Amino acid sequence: MMLQMKRILSEWMKEKEGVAAIEAAMIFPIMLMMFLGVFDAGNAILANQKTVRASQVVADLITRKSVVSATDVTEAISAGRLALEPLDSSSFGIDIVSIRFDEDANSSIEWRETVNMGSLPDALGAVEALEDEDEGVVMVSVKYVYTPLFSSFISGPLTMNEVAFSRGRRTPVITHE
Repeated sequence: MMLQMKRILSEWMKEKEGVAAIEAAMIFPIMLMMFLGVFDAGNAILANQKTVRASQVVADLITRKSVVSATDVTEAISAGRLALEPLDSSSFGIDIVSIRFDEDANSSIEWRETVNMGSLPDALGAVEALEDEDEGVVMVSVKYVYTPLFSSFISGPLTMNEVAFSRGRRTPVITHE
C-alpha cells in the first residue's frame, strides 16, 4: 500500500498539467487585483482631467460677458457639471469669485457664488501674482470627490481640487447684476 502511494505521488509530481494549474491558481488573484487597480487608476486620472476641464469651462463662460446675471452663473455651473459626464456629478462643488484690483493693485472681491463646497479661505491671496492696476480676474475652484469602483476599501474616496483663473474678455472686471 505504501509503495502504491509513493508511486501515485511521484507520478503526480511529474505531471506538468497539475503544476500549471497550481501556478495559475496562485497567480490569477494577483493578476486580477492588478487589472482592477489599473482600471481604478485610469478612471481616477479621467476624473481629474474632467475636474480640470470643468473649472476651465466655467471660467471661460463667466468671462465672456462684462455683466453676468444669476441665470448666466447657474448655466455656467451646469456646464461645469456636464463637463464631468459620464461621471456622477453629485459630489461636484464649485466656488466662483470675481476679483477687482484697484488703481494701487489692491484686490477685493466683487462677487462670489459657491455651490456644494466651502468657499476658498484665501481667494485674495491666491491671486496676488495676478494683481495689475485697474484690472480683475475670475477665479473658479472646482472640487470633485471620486470613489474608486474596486479599490475604495484601500484608498477611500479621492478628493480632486482644481482652480482656474481667467480675465474678462470685454471688461477688466466681471460684475454681477
